[in-house]
Amino acid sequence: MTYQPKSDFLHAITSRGFLADCTDLQGLDEALLKGVVPAYIGYDLTASSLHIGNLVQIMLLRWLQKTGHKPITLMGGGTTKVGDPSGKDEMRKMISVEQINENAAGIRKVFDRYLAYGDGPRDAMMPNNADWLDELGYIDFLRDIGKHFTINRMLAFESVKSRLDREQALSFIEFNYMLLQAYDFLELYRRHGVLLQMGGSDQWGNIVSGADLIRRIEGAEAFGLTTPLVTRADGKKMGKSAEGAVWLNEDRMSSYDFWQWWRNVADADVGKFLKMFTELPVDECDRLGALEGSEVNEAKVILANEVTTLCRGADAAVAAEATAREVFEKGGVGDDLPTLALGADEVGGGISVVQLIVRSGLAKSGKEAKRLITEGGARINDEPLTDAGLMLDAGALAEPVKLSAGKKRHALVTLG
Repeated sequence: MTYQPKSDFLHAITSRGFLADCTDLQGLDEALLKGVVPAYIGYDLTASSLHIGNLVQIMLLRWLQKTGHKPITLMGGGTTKVGDPSGKDEMRKMISVEQINENAAGIRKVFDRYLAYGDGPRDAMMPNNADWLDELGYIDFLRDIGKHFTINRMLAFESVKSRLDREQALSFIEFNYMLLQAYDFLELYRRHGVLLQMGGSDQWGNIVSGADLIRRIEGAEAFGLTTPLVTRADGKKMGKSAEGAVWLNEDRMSSYDFWQWWRNVADADVGKFLKMFTELPVDECDRLGALEGSEVNEAKVILANEVTTLCRGADAAVAAEATAREVFEKGGVGDDLPTLALGADEVGGGISVVQLIVRSGLAKSGKEAKRLITEGGARINDEPLTDAGLMLDAGALAEPVKLSAGKKRHALVTLG
């Protein structure tokens, strides 16, 4: 990058590795220096929580607000009914309006941790594009908006081109998504003076189309900015673990498991993740990321504590670290472990340990649980579990039972 940004926001995100592309870096920098810039990121409401793959964008909005600008989290109540084809191999299943609204409520809980919402010029706001898309007249939309798009250009978009190159069907409803996203940018410009849309690198074509639409219709300059695809050292995408998504909401994933995910990242990822997902000074992130051998574990604990504090609160981070130390250093049970609470009627004359392993989330199926036992990867109360046919009755469950899968995954089973 030859141009060196002068604004606090661009300086912060470039030094921390957030910037992939920008439609006009110098022009955006000048706008940021002149005054408050409202900027948005759109979120489709396909789940009731976001996962850590979304943290890059959330931290981008947080840095925007911390440097004196206005973050807008656009809820895709309208676009979720259509479905973004970016990165998808097939058309997504339609979601009911009721489920979309429930998902919006769950996602709001995530943002409340990271952004300050209110009515002030720099306060975050959360509009919903259903407010304008649901009332949109199709003929008027084609005439006023559709005329600014060519099929030639739309076919060249990566989200479309990749599907067609793989000879996978692309529905007409998905094909319309990019027009709707561009229209969102136009509406937010008109309603709230939004000058900047941000998103992942897979959204580049859609973002550029929105900025271009504003230029064509309003004669104004708007900007687009994308972040790189963040992968782990093993090449896998952020957001997933062997057990599934790493959710930001506590009702979807315990704070202990969340903390553990960050504590167990690869050594090579520590410095990068500290810069992107914490607010520690860049120099300190570089110092911690350069640690080697057993010393890097100190940096991983700091990473886990910082991210968990931001996402779940300081109390959750303290409790998770305390539980981890008790479990791993002292061989104890730990108060903050994921817990499966059983009723007496569920236990009856006995319940199989295989069933408990599955229900506690340590295995996805009975077959996987049995394999875990036969291969020596399961433990019960820190002792090797070798009998896949073991049954536990109410007496055995009178005290909490600790189940373990490998060295890092644990759960408690209690009898209410």
